[in-house]
Amino acid sequence: MEQGRTLTPDVLDLASFYAERLGGVAQGLVGAKLAALWPRVTGDRVLGLGYATPYLAPFLPHAERVLNFMPAAQGVMNWPSEGGNLAALVADDELPLTDSSIDRILVIHCLETASNARETLRELWRVLVPGGKIVIVVPNRRGIWARVERTPFGYGRPFSRRQLATLLRNTEFSETAWSGALFAPPFSSRLLIQNGRAWERAGEMLWPGFAGVQIVEATKLVYQGLPARSRRRHQPAFRPALAPPG
Repeated sequence: MEQGRTLTPDVLDLASFYAERLGGVAQGLVGAKLAALWPRVTGDRVLGLGYATPYLAPFLPHAERVLNFMPAAQGVMNWPSEGGNLAALVADDELPLTDSSIDRILVIHCLETASNARETLRELWRVLVPGGKIVIVVPNRRGIWARVERTPFGYGRPFSRRQLATLLRNTEFSETAWSGALFAPPFSSRLLIQNGRAWERAGEMLWPGFAGVQIVEATKLVYQGLPARSRRRHQPAFRPALAPPG
């Protein structure tokens, strides 16, 4: 494996990407798929795991609660810019939440760099309510974005649809919807950026297997519980990448 692909983009790299034109296009195209899956979150408790803040902002006015947990290797920054902080640094396989406490979970910029993706999903299964929904966005193994390290989708382990489906079924999730996004190549060309949605429409019709990211929605199954596992105690060693001012 190439050395660069084993690294995890930190929170500053991710924030920088989404502040650029290409990152803004990616946010719009992936966010449109998320909005189609979750048109209403009124009264729901929503959790993002990974660098999910660009995609969680539309839920803030409607959800009962919105949180973003960022893995320890990634780092954390305050979010949102106004009001109380809703972001925290966590171990992605030991979340500081009670069982069945979250209605919806968005996982992005996380699973592909997790040290143990199965354990991360088991932990998400634990905190999700029975019948709760999870959306996972990961780099597509067949897509161009997984091969270009100038974006955060070029790091970690990309997934094929079969690999992701197997992982979900092994952790007691059932897929309810599949889609893809980012069919255009990840270049900052003005022509590509201005025609991003046209690329999406063409890609979905002509080369659906080559999306830049796989997007899957799944629901928590409860007919067979996951085995209990001992919970280890963490030392309070995490430090934020950007501390709050003052």
